Amino acid sequence: MTKDLEKEKQLAAKQAVKFIENNQIVGLGTGSTAYYAIIEIGELVSNGLKIKAVPTSEKTRSLAQSLNIPLIDINTVNSIDITIDGADEFTEDLTLIKGGGGALIQEKIVASLTKDLIIIADSSKKVELLGKFNLPIAVDPIALDSVLSQIRSINGSGKIRLAADKPFITDQGNYIVDADFGLIYNPVLLANKLSKIDGVVGHGLFIKLAQRVIMGQGDTTITYSI
Repeated sequence: MTKDLEKEKQLAAKQAVKFIENNQIVGLGTGSTAYYAIIEIGELVSNGLKIKAVPTSEKTRSLAQSLNIPLIDINTVNSIDITIDGADEFTEDLTLIKGGGGALIQEKIVASLTKDLIIIADSSKKVELLGKFNLPIAVDPIALDSVLSQIRSINGSGKIRLAADKPFITDQGNYIVDADFGLIYNPVLLANKLSKIDGVVGHGLFIKLAQRVIMGQGDTTITYSI
């Protein structure tokens, strides 16, 4: 039987928004799964929920504004109560690959400020080991060739992400390199190596940031937590 992944995303989103309370600061994720959570939050706001929200991308900002979700600048907050975001892959220990939507820098900044980061996902995103999904890496354009060379030096390969046959540009003006390291047996080690490469602005390995993952599976949800 074919999985209805969109239904699973919706189920996970509906479960996640139950954790939002009045007067909280809420981080709004980016991507096809986070979209459903934002729609649900917009409905809650229209029914009287009082929150202030921090978007993780310009695309999310536009969607939130269209739903009349009150937004605040991330520079005006010291912490975020709860963030609901998606992931491209996750393992049971809540290590993630994110950045398929190109918003990994702002997503990680929001995640680092968040007390309760809830990841929502369909059942195709759960893996034993990360790495089947290429790892997004945000790169300063002037360092592209150097970064690609250094990725090769740590046994990876990478290609610049394109949009309409031109380099995809993030909201911060960076390129995205989608890197293949095969299955990632030691995400912490790889994250450390990437962070030391001059020109790498950020990477999509999210380690020890999420408090729980709510995964849609069939007609129900499963929660993985730390």
